[in-house]
Amino acid sequence: MRSTAVILAAASLALAGCQGVRDRLGTPDPNPGPCPNALSLYDAHRLVEFPGSDELLYENVGFTGEILNVATLCRYSGQRADPIESELAVRFAFGRGPAATSDTKVYRYFITVTRRDMAVIDRFEYEIPVRFPPGQDRVLVTEEIDRLSIPRLNETTSGANFEIIVGFVLTDEQIAFNRDGLRFRIDAGQD
Repeated sequence: MRSTAVILAAASLALAGCQGVRDRLGTPDPNPGPCPNALSLYDAHRLVEFPGSDELLYENVGFTGEILNVATLCRYSGQRADPIESELAVRFAFGRGPAATSDTKVYRYFITVTRRDMAVIDRFEYEIPVRFPPGQDRVLVTEEIDRLSIPRLNETTSGANFEIIVGFVLTDEQIAFNRDGLRFRIDAGQD
């Protein structure tokens, strides 16, 4: 019983010592402002391919993709010329339909940094190679972007002035499909 009390007392002192060092070294200050809003673009958050067919039937679906979630973290610097540094995570769901002819697909998506409701500041395109394991028609993937720099006019420019927008690189027909509210999901009707 006594040895347990000694161990607990030693652990408490060790933890108190760590807390004291952390307090002396200081912790990072919280952001002086909000992070930019991060979202998927409605017209480009889904991808449905109909290879070799104009008929929008389930049996003609090749590959599908959907952006499920976009999350961001950011850091400010008090220096006038320093940008807001953002980290981004995008969660995707990919599907392989009845008309898919391969177990692999390279999906393309974009990330755009915009001045809120105004001009595009920067645009980046990325590729995600996806392999569907035997017997599986769905794959979930989370892509992480370690660094997006968002330029600021000065240290009082807030992240609320910007948006980070994510979407698939699509054809005009695929954009029209999304705008019409049409959709095919490989997992429709499944638990």
